Amino acid sequence: MTTVIDSHIFNNVFSTPEIRAIWSDQQRTKHYLDFEAALAISQAKLAIIPQEAADLIVEHCKLDIIDFDELKRQTELIGYPVLPMVQQLVAKVNTVEPGLGEWAHWGTTTQDLTDTAVVLQLRDTIKLVDEALDAIMAATAKLCEKYKTTPMAARSNLQQAVPMSFGFKMARLLATFRRHKQRLQELKPRLLVLEFGGAAGTLATISEASSYDVPPPKKGEEPLGFRCQTLLAEELGLEVPEIAWHTERDNFAEISNFLAILTATCAKFATDLVLMMQSEVGEAREPYVAHRGSSSTMPQKRNPIGSAHICSMASSIRSLSAGMVEAIVADHERSTGPWEIEWIALPQICALSHACLKQTQYLLEGLEVDEAGMARNLASSKGAIVSEAVMMGLGKTIGRQKAHDLVYELCRKAQVKNKSLLELLQADEEIKKAGLSNEELEKLCDPANYLGLSEEMVDKVLESR
Repeated sequence: MTTVIDSHIFNNVFSTPEIRAIWSDQQRTKHYLDFEAALAISQAKLAIIPQEAADLIVEHCKLDIIDFDELKRQTELIGYPVLPMVQQLVAKVNTVEPGLGEWAHWGTTTQDLTDTAVVLQLRDTIKLVDEALDAIMAATAKLCEKYKTTPMAARSNLQQAVPMSFGFKMARLLATFRRHKQRLQELKPRLLVLEFGGAAGTLATISEASSYDVPPPKKGEEPLGFRCQTLLAEELGLEVPEIAWHTERDNFAEISNFLAILTATCAKFATDLVLMMQSEVGEAREPYVAHRGSSSTMPQKRNPIGSAHICSMASSIRSLSAGMVEAIVADHERSTGPWEIEWIALPQICALSHACLKQTQYLLEGLEVDEAGMARNLASSKGAIVSEAVMMGLGKTIGRQKAHDLVYELCRKAQVKNKSLLELLQADEEIKKAGLSNEELEKLCDPANYLGLSEEMVDKVLESR
């Protein structure tokens, strides 16, 4: 084992079976063969290669023709798996009809296949990401609705700030995930693009002079290379490239950094949950499963293990995505090293991202919310959490700054004397002069009366779905 993704013990924690299948040797090689089959079909339609050659090539573009042990040996020798795969395909076709296998891989190059295969793997990956995002948003929306008026303490610099509702906290998370969903839809047209340009990307090999039996072009007809490119893109269900992008890697850096910020949002939620699970806080907990997160020595512990996994994965993705940006700095028309960074980083980014999203989904769907704990913490400040409400209420008659200083001093006394702010307010002569009745003070000191527009903002987010 060299990474936790490869580990028999850890692989379902830091990846998922679905994502491992997408980034497996078998699936990558299948995409190579799919490319070769689609290329043969497209070129036969244009009479670039003989139809009988295309038929045999397509027939043999199946995984069961590949000797993976031989593919491994040749890849270690050559440095890339495409050429040895093509050699096996050509040999299989030639055993049926000598010479026809030579039409395979016509006018294309290793990087065309490799990049297009990665695009197809990413297409399958973002489908999983899309599904996980939908499930996460659905679970978050339920929490928004259920707890839209449940008071809790907002926190600033880890100190109690003012009251808000737990639904408001979840609605902010929901709105963020919705923005990520929009970003994913927006980047798809830039990402899901064919790579097919030949040696330097100019499609120089696809011309009437180098083809089997291409008729003369019709007036106004696109060049043969572009027509072949378009048919190939249609066969594979991808967009046609504007121009070759062999050493323009912004598309892969974009999806990597999208996954980095998406999973960073998961980590933000997980970090908040870890803090809410603290023994001294006790406002929410991960779903209970017997012995999950238990300690080997302290039986009372219930560790936030899912949150820890989410934060570690998200941090790793952010580090790996920096490498994908580094891969953009590729030399000339075929790079000497930056390309291979993607081979190392991208499968790990995708595996960790899907696992991170699934863990986040699990936590949100089974989140245990402790409303009593939230109420207890609101009360623990002895009214200080509503000091802003009291200050604003007094400010209308004695001025905001004077009210601030007065309430500030009373909050300090409340902590020192272990009395409630309300009790001190009702006994203070300055407050009495301000003309606020005991009933008005009680209203100002009730955290549930100082949620602002929490409920309305939750409704706005829910209605915008």
